[in-house]
Amino acid sequence: MIIHVIRKGETLNQLARKYGVEAARIERVNELPDRDRLVIGQALLIPLLARRHTVREGETLRKIAQQYGVTVRELARINGISNPERITPGMVLYIPARRHVVEEGETLAQIAQRYSTNLRELMRINNVQGAGDIYPGLVLLIPFERPVIDVNAYTIEMGEEGARQVRETGAYLTYVSPFAYIMRADGGLESINDTATMEAARAEQVVPMMAITNFTASNPGSRLASTILGSRELQDKLLTNAIDIMRRKGYRGINIDFENVFPADRERYNQFLQRAVERMHAAGFFVSTAVAPKVSGDQKGLLYEAHDYEAHGRIVDFVILMTYEWGYRFGPPQAISPLNQIRRVLDYAVSVIPRNKLFFGFQLYARDWLLPHRQGQEAQTFDMQEAIRRAIKYGAAIQYDSATQSPFFQYVDEQGRMHEVWFEDARSAQAKFDVVKEYGLRGISYWVLGYPFPQNWQLLQSNFQIRKER
Repeated sequence: MIIHVIRKGETLNQLARKYGVEAARIERVNELPDRDRLVIGQALLIPLLARRHTVREGETLRKIAQQYGVTVRELARINGISNPERITPGMVLYIPARRHVVEEGETLAQIAQRYSTNLRELMRINNVQGAGDIYPGLVLLIPFERPVIDVNAYTIEMGEEGARQVRETGAYLTYVSPFAYIMRADGGLESINDTATMEAARAEQVVPMMAITNFTASNPGSRLASTILGSRELQDKLLTNAIDIMRRKGYRGINIDFENVFPADRERYNQFLQRAVERMHAAGFFVSTAVAPKVSGDQKGLLYEAHDYEAHGRIVDFVILMTYEWGYRFGPPQAISPLNQIRRVLDYAVSVIPRNKLFFGFQLYARDWLLPHRQGQEAQTFDMQEAIRRAIKYGAAIQYDSATQSPFFQYVDEQGRMHEVWFEDARSAQAKFDVVKEYGLRGISYWVLGYPFPQNWQLLQSNFQIRKER
């Protein structure tokens, strides 16, 4: 996929001609709210199979073209380079996929072996089902090698809506976590209507992961956590109840999300996790945790102190970093998932947790704050598509903050009030995917399904192979 940022006066038809792609395909991939009204600064995905290359000192366009087996002319055209002699270190180039012309007697398996690529992936990107779909002279695109990762997504919707979300995104998921079974002070768990979601997960070959938590929108859960962590009997009861539900419903593992835990309960929480792993592993289940985004081991605050990264990394099978919510709905406007802050979290996390146990937390929603911001005033939360619709409606130019790697814009509504919107787009998603590769993380965890962001799923698949359980 190529990312193109709209400049003043550009139209969809112009982009189609520039990249040699049908305008309808660009419209479909981006699910454009209005194909005739593009916004300055809007990032669009161009559906061409391509990878990114950052120019290094001493490299020439000819040398790069030879490295990837493409022509200089094609490389210059796709990247809008008028003078092939003028490329500079740090410049990001899109490299088009290699092409193979099928010869008489060749099979798909032979072609895949020749290019050291995955047969199933070769078939997928060329939309061929088998030997009967290829013939001499057919041009096949050769897929790029992509790292394999795990992908989790939480869903807060139950019943048929939760099932629909899983059906729509199941091809991109390794795990799905209906959120959540809420603990009771007696060690019980509040039931949720997850039957339809579980059925959809099985149909999509997605591993269902049970999520248990101590907090609700109206209760931070600190005292509840302390009650459970202070009693071996209550912990055993909680784990017994969880295992019973997992066996009955078909869950394969558990995600433990104790939040706002009192600092004094830190070691008790670690001991509970060890107990949980022993019980769950013996029963054939995996164990994961969700932790607040810390930048040091001694970071103060109720959200952070009891989350012992080093202990979690040693004890459980994997850890989900909740790397979002800097742009809190009751706080001042700012990037929800600022990459400069997330890097600080990752730098600390990888120093104490094995990289193959870490999941990067990725939010799927946008926010709109009224200006000037007043304490206690709540921002509106909605999906990325709505962010684009508002930019179109109010004629706002989208800006991109290079420090946080996040898009934003301001507009004045019908009542004359100023608003500021922070969201995600193809550029910010790609920046996050690049960081996942850079740090060698196990995967990505999305909070939360139900907010349409079509560009994300397209880019996710073009950057990674998503592990699916057999």
